[in-house]
Amino acid sequence: MGNASAIVFTGIAPHPPIMVPEVGREAIAEVRGSISAMAELTRRIIESGAETVVLISPHAPLDPSAFVVYNSPVLQGDFANFRAPKTRVEFAINEPLLETLIKIASAQDFEVLKLDDCALDHGTAVPLYFLDRNGWRGRVVALGYSFLSNSDHLKFGRCLRAAAEAIGGPVALVASGDLSHRLKPDAPAGYNPAAHFFDEEVVRAIDENSPDRIIEIDQDLRRTAGECGYRSMLIALGATHELASACEVLNYEAPFGVGYLVAQLTNLKDSAVVKEPSLPAETRDSEAEIQIPALARQAVETFVLSGKVVTLPEAQSPLLAVRAACFVSIKTNINELRGCIGTIDPVKESLAEEIVANAISAATRDPRFPPVSQGELANLRYSVDILSVPEAAELADLDPQIYGLIVENESGSLRGLLLPDINGVETVSQQLEIARRKAGIAPGTRLKLSRFRVDRYLESS
Repeated sequence: MGNASAIVFTGIAPHPPIMVPEVGREAIAEVRGSISAMAELTRRIIESGAETVVLISPHAPLDPSAFVVYNSPVLQGDFANFRAPKTRVEFAINEPLLETLIKIASAQDFEVLKLDDCALDHGTAVPLYFLDRNGWRGRVVALGYSFLSNSDHLKFGRCLRAAAEAIGGPVALVASGDLSHRLKPDAPAGYNPAAHFFDEEVVRAIDENSPDRIIEIDQDLRRTAGECGYRSMLIALGATHELASACEVLNYEAPFGVGYLVAQLTNLKDSAVVKEPSLPAETRDSEAEIQIPALARQAVETFVLSGKVVTLPEAQSPLLAVRAACFVSIKTNINELRGCIGTIDPVKESLAEEIVANAISAATRDPRFPPVSQGELANLRYSVDILSVPEAAELADLDPQIYGLIVENESGSLRGLLLPDINGVETVSQQLEIARRKAGIAPGTRLKLSRFRVDRYLESS
């Protein structure tokens, strides 16, 4: 469970407005393959369970040294510039994910500029049009890349994944971009006889399930092609480099001298196996796996031995800068619970502070146990569960192996929580009954239910 990713799907989408029937009219016959492939891409996103789509466009109002993000509560765009003003797209923004991304990126020295009350560019609006018309319903975060280095775009992708993991909830990434713009003499960017090699290399890398080869493409060839989707793909590749590739070219065509690619890069529904990372190992996951439980241990040992609250380390995983709720569990070497306390909603300014406070409380204030003594410290093990934002649920939505459960009475005055994947809790009815008793809610009381996911970090034995 701790290795499951919040990113459940990654794909590539083209964005020529001519694909939109209200814009292209009779010319859409030339791009029928792309239109059909976008329907299939949307079907897969829906099947993946993605509740949010993060879309990276090359045509947002870009900044040379910063990434940009559309910031209106409801994102809106139309095709008025393409003779179809009545054809519109509209999606609510996932504000928690956006704000978490900005915070994590800032911790890695990336600036993210908010675009307030700004109409969507066509690189964003076209893919969203096909998501909408083919039945996907959810929230969106819409980004534009920068002109920073390729390495920075890969690193920003890792920030994006860290934000998705921190917030929880299934997320799909769509890299919007067209390939070469110079494939025919009448192509919009002119003709270059070598441009087709760029498209062929991208398509071959995906056909052979080796998407990281896209990172290594010759940059002179990329410039020769006059593409606009490469940096979008880099962000997506940076976000998913630890996930198993499940690449498939759904369609490639170039009827107007521009390469239009619809492709799948990852799909956890098809393959949830973690592959060995091919990028440098300076990732959020590897840092967090060590630092998060270590911080819980350090907090308890410092407090028990000195009565002081530990000083937070300066160098830490970006995830520790996020504001998130968590539970800290302390167990003995023979796996007996010694303390467990947490927060349903974050009360501190960062996850690091949340872990420290909850670790100390688990060691000293769990009413089921006496405070941890100095003599016990060497025989204790620590784990930290980071909670996603809870969402309202019905009984049919619950699964005690996957989702934690929060139960409340109708007034919200009594509330109980049970983490997921607990030994001995096999059914929804068991999970519900335990959580109800923890809340002190009388049997037969009408309940409000919420579910959440956790990302669990365990000390290595």
